[in-house]
Amino acid sequence: MSIGEMLAATVPMARTLNLEFLETTPEKAVVALPDRSDFHNHVGGPHAGAMFTLGESASGAIVLAAFGDQLSRAVPLAVSAEIAYKKLAMGAVTATATLGRPAAEVVAELDAGQRPEFPVSIEIRRGDGAVTGEMTVLWTLRPNG
Repeated sequence: MSIGEMLAATVPMARTLNLEFLETTPEKAVVALPDRSDFHNHVGGPHAGAMFTLGESASGAIVLAAFGDQLSRAVPLAVSAEIAYKKLAMGAVTATATLGRPAAEVVAELDAGQRPEFPVSIEIRRGDGAVTGEMTVLWTLRPNG
């Protein structure tokens, strides 16, 4: 099962929004929100809450891709999130997530008995390539036990 399939199966909100996991690697995750009128806001574009969920889901996908091999000893948890809506989003939008720290550095902190934190940066773009939103989700790997 791919990371996208796993997230769609285990995260009801991702499934509800019909998010499409287009690319999921430890270096980048790309997730699309289709244009559906039942997810629109008062101006006819994707609702801010749907765009937030899109960005958070892209961040979760890259976290699982980068740290999935650590799940037996740590649980990934979102600590905080910040989003800025830059331009009007219309139609389908796509979120691209990237890690803000090298994965090896995060794992080394986990190896040292720490609870590492690391940011994931997300850009949300509409079909013409314009950035409609920027988001940062701060994640941690909470050691089990």
